[in-house]
Amino acid sequence: MSADQKLKDLGLSLPEVPSPVATYVSFKRVGDMVYLSGQGPKRADGTYPTGKVGADVSIEEAYEHAKQTGLGLLAAMKKAAGSLDKVEVIKLLGMVNAAPDFSDHPKVINGCSDLFVAVLGDNGRHARSAVGMGSLPNRMTVEIEVIIKVLP
Repeated sequence: MSADQKLKDLGLSLPEVPSPVATYVSFKRVGDMVYLSGQGPKRADGTYPTGKVGADVSIEEAYEHAKQTGLGLLAAMKKAAGSLDKVEVIKLLGMVNAAPDFSDHPKVINGCSDLFVAVLGDNGRHARSAVGMGSLPNRMTVEIEVIIKVLP
């Protein structure tokens, strides 16, 4: 089954690839490797969920924010590779806007990782880091960047 069909079966759709807000690009392709710029859980109205995970935002809410971020990253992957069926996720860096005593960063970033595996199967499995940050742009709850390989 194609990745597009899996998205449809999950009741999900890809958003537009966000336009960079500064002097950078959404992704940079070098040979068969693509480096995707970090994204956050941008809502349809252009705003972001904000707050500190572990204080203002629950793990479950932040998991959904990471999943939403994953949809934006899938959209960028599709644009970079031409098809999600030609994508292998290599590495993911998940950053959580966390309260100082928060320690469940992996549970939050699982929202994105779980989405990638649900849509891309084994090609969605990846190496990963999930870390806490004192703040993130726009006070958003999560930011995630990804490295992919474009398959022949």
